[in-house]
Amino acid sequence: MEIARATVQQIYAGARKKLADMLVEGLPLRIEGGDYRLCDGTGFTHGCGNCIKHRFHQQFSKSKGEHVMRIAVTYEDGQIFQHFGHTEQFKIYDVADGQITSAQVMSTNGSGHGALADVLNAAQVDTLICGGIGGGARAALDAAGIQLYGGVSGDADQAVAALLDGKLDYDPNVVCNHHGEGHHEGSCGEHHCGEHHCGE
Repeated sequence: MEIARATVQQIYAGARKKLADMLVEGLPLRIEGGDYRLCDGTGFTHGCGNCIKHRFHQQFSKSKGEHVMRIAVTYEDGQIFQHFGHTEQFKIYDVADGQITSAQVMSTNGSGHGALADVLNAAQVDTLICGGIGGGARAALDAAGIQLYGGVSGDADQAVAALLDGKLDYDPNVVCNHHGEGHHEGSCGEHHCGEHHCGE
């Protein structure tokens, strides 16, 4: 590389810190400069067949009709689960001509935080309804082109019906910054995040 060993060590240290921030805080990783291609999960883009996006695509891929809108809701016992990054299930609704045509519960199989955006993307989800959500996960959903309705609580089926009627009460600025630490009654993960709007 024709640079000093100390310089290389500084580059490595900076890269490790950025990767640690991404993993621990759920922050997005932006790659710039040089020649690279991002995997779309299908395995056909550039011969990729063993990355996490490809595995998610194989595991969670769910075909849908051309004119079908797919809505996902963070889900637990019929209610909207209040911490996106910890949700163990989504309820997936297919909608055509403004009517729900099918609904099923899908397990996330232990995926968490930013990886959940890849799960939803593989399942061809267009819209997500949830309670609290961190900034990194919001960015990942935005990058995947998934419309977010956060800060919602209550019955999952009723929330989807309200969305279709244009009457869903949600918080477009909801952000949860707890990331699994210091959770207490009335905080994310205890089913009240959508009520008091974490991060505000």
